[in-house]
Amino acid sequence: MKRKMFFLMLIFSITPSFAGTTCHGSFVNPITDICWSCLFPITIGSSTIIGSDLSDTPNPSLPVCACGSPVIHPGLTVGFWEPVAMTDVTRTPYCMVNLGGFQLSMGSSLGTGKAESANSDQNQSFYYVHWYKYPLLYWLKLITDGMCLESGDLDIAYLTELDSSWGDDEETFILNPEALLFGNPIAQAACAADSLAASVKRPLDSLFWCAGSQGSMYPLNGHVQEHVGGVQASTLLTERMAYKMHRELLITDSVGENSPAICINPRLPIMPKSRYRYQMVNPVPTTGSGGCHPFGATTATWGAGHEIPFTGEDFGFLVWRKRNCCAF
Repeated sequence: MKRKMFFLMLIFSITPSFAGTTCHGSFVNPITDICWSCLFPITIGSSTIIGSDLSDTPNPSLPVCACGSPVIHPGLTVGFWEPVAMTDVTRTPYCMVNLGGFQLSMGSSLGTGKAESANSDQNQSFYYVHWYKYPLLYWLKLITDGMCLESGDLDIAYLTELDSSWGDDEETFILNPEALLFGNPIAQAACAADSLAASVKRPLDSLFWCAGSQGSMYPLNGHVQEHVGGVQASTLLTERMAYKMHRELLITDSVGENSPAICINPRLPIMPKSRYRYQMVNPVPTTGSGGCHPFGATTATWGAGHEIPFTGEDFGFLVWRKRNCCAF
């Protein structure tokens, strides 16, 4: 109830984005703007029920399971992909891209972000990110077993404008001190393998400091050191935000191959990259075949035409996560 009241207070405090402002966006249509092929493949145990051209993570080898306490219920080990979150990536503070391009009137003195030209001496950028809880399958009741779905209401779960570490590398170091180990040419060169793996199949979880073709996961804030374009930078920050949510233990994993914890959702401080996909929903939704991509996959194959000067420089993404569970 408190979260719902907070969300309503935010809605009533919004100010419209009139012509001449820098906040743009549109409401996400839960039917037409969603890449529904990203739901697949669907598996029971290690057997594929509905196939897909998209890469899948390993699934439990046994098709049966048993969960519950104190009464234990038998079930089937089901695997599928579900949309769990949306992100805004914007240079305008409190610009709610996926809520229609409205700007929250929060009385903030925060400055706008920046994006340097790739041809400049300092091709860096800075964006704010918002994380929405978005359990779409639960709302639409497409899968009836509620125990196998992320549940809840639309919720603005995180605003980086309220997090002082998002713009401060020194404060961020408290959250990711291990970044010192990977800020060297050897560790960064290893990210080439992650980039190739993510673009061909799925990212390498062992190279957790890498964001594949997008660059480095560290630091876990809004500074992009190698800004190639708005699509690349916003994709990187969506991936970083998912990692940040894991590091702060704010979201759970949905377990994987032969895990004894298939009945629970553990909290992992290191994000399992291979269990995530993303698709763009603003300014140009990527739907249909090839609409979603593994974390770290190159944006060069789909990014053209998805950054529009002035009106399309705020971005929105839908984050998909692999779900393995014991369906009763």
